Amino acid sequence: MAVKNIALKTKAPTEPKMAKSGGGIELYLRRIFALMFGAVGITAFASFITMVTPLWSTLFTPTGLSAFYYILLFGGLALAIWAQVRAFSFKPSTGILLLLLYAVLTGVVMTPLLIVAVTHNPLTILSAFVIAAVMFACMALFGYKTVKDLSFMGIFLFMGMIGLILVGIASLIWPAILGGTFGTIVCFIGVLIFALFTAYDMQTLKRAYAVLGNGNQKNQLAVLGALHLYISFIAMFQYLLSLLNRN
Repeated sequence: MAVKNIALKTKAPTEPKMAKSGGGIELYLRRIFALMFGAVGITAFASFITMVTPLWSTLFTPTGLSAFYYILLFGGLALAIWAQVRAFSFKPSTGILLLLLYAVLTGVVMTPLLIVAVTHNPLTILSAFVIAAVMFACMALFGYKTVKDLSFMGIFLFMGMIGLILVGIASLIWPAILGGTFGTIVCFIGVLIFALFTAYDMQTLKRAYAVLGNGNQKNQLAVLGALHLYISFIAMFQYLLSLLNRN
């Protein structure tokens, strides 16, 4: 489960202002993607360490997932919400540490899904990653380049994400709810929502950069943007992996 706070809405800047900030925005975007993919790498490493050490056994009981797993799951969820709400109160270095901590928690929590994939077909992990990466790149480029205002999507994407979270919580109580056709539909909807979130966030981050004059705020925004894009990428990967292992 992933959660995002859509609080980056800004008024679209004029073209001259965008042009003046063009040199700096490249460095700003490089910082965002470096942080984001660094977090993805840490998530992969955390999952690997969890799977090859006795730590994985702490996530399970004889009848299902352990209390420790749920503590990590909802603790990560709370951390993501808190980090986004307080993003402009932290120093950028503190925000980066929180992003990396969230990446570690996500990696541990993803382990059960990865164990299922490794058990049935390890190649689905690579397939899901490649598909998610291609979709992410295409949607990020679209969001950055399009002149169409995507802000209207914000409320619908937020509602869709809340719906996915509620379904995810329900599935922890009644696992059978995600079986069959309904589970497949949920996976497709999850991929679609977070693909659109990628485009939406890219456009929002581009506009926010143009209207923020304070360098420290831009660094804080870069960390927040990295978190948003990280959540979208990881969510797409998880839904795709689930879809490829439906059987």
